[in-house]
Amino acid sequence: MSTSPKNWFITGVSTGFGAALAELLLRNGDHVAATFRQQQQAEEFTQKAGAQGRGLVCDVTNEAQVKQAVADAIHTLGHIDVVVNNAGYGSLGSIEEIDAAEVQRQFDVNVFGPLHVLRAVLPHLRQRRSGHVLNITSIGGLKTFPGVGVYNASKFALEAIGESLAQQVGPLGIKVTNIEPSGFRTDWAGRSANIVTTGIDDYQATVGENLKGIQGYSGRQPGDPQRAAQIMFDLVRQENPPLHLPLGKAAVKGAREKFAGLVKELESVAEIGDSADFSE
Repeated sequence: MSTSPKNWFITGVSTGFGAALAELLLRNGDHVAATFRQQQQAEEFTQKAGAQGRGLVCDVTNEAQVKQAVADAIHTLGHIDVVVNNAGYGSLGSIEEIDAAEVQRQFDVNVFGPLHVLRAVLPHLRQRRSGHVLNITSIGGLKTFPGVGVYNASKFALEAIGESLAQQVGPLGIKVTNIEPSGFRTDWAGRSANIVTTGIDDYQATVGENLKGIQGYSGRQPGDPQRAAQIMFDLVRQENPPLHLPLGKAAVKGAREKFAGLVKELESVAEIGDSADFSE
């Protein structure tokens, strides 16, 4: 396992995983270019990081800002070793009741934002023939829940992007890992979330109850962001890191249940599926 300092580019560092990760990296001697949406936050981070990094103003939905932030990070750090697509939020509510504008915003942040980052940084990583991309997806990128369908869709998309990207850039020496957390003690279910309370009686027992559980769980989740940060710090120093990494007991359990269920269902319909081809 490599112990040499690494240079990181991390989006969404104001709270949650981004904040915990950046703090741990600075304590351990790595260098960090961190993005924020507010100028004051970026300036405060730059002051705190000193020679180890810089805060950058960047809204991931703005492709021009993303390109500039990546260019500034390379100029400041010299090069980038690790890219963390962390910026994101949860849009919660029934699929029927979340309006089109909010669905677009969810995808702008959770899907098109990471794509902006990847398009900006991949030429640099390809030139160096090295690098590691960490996509912060979710167990909700592997398994769905009532009232979380739009968020699930955005994270399923990011999962697919990460999987395809790994095949695309693996031969070039670039690694990709999809990080899939379950409930961690961040602001995801609190002030960072956009929640549409269901007004449809038919959904109270499914969407309504699940949203109550999520909101009531906020601040009491078992996942420790500091431990997650340490895991990511160690992960990028592994010679052969995994493509998928569920974080938290609920994430590991959820992933097992999802794929065991898929295999069971597949076997029950495999004969029907096979029959759709032309006869040999």
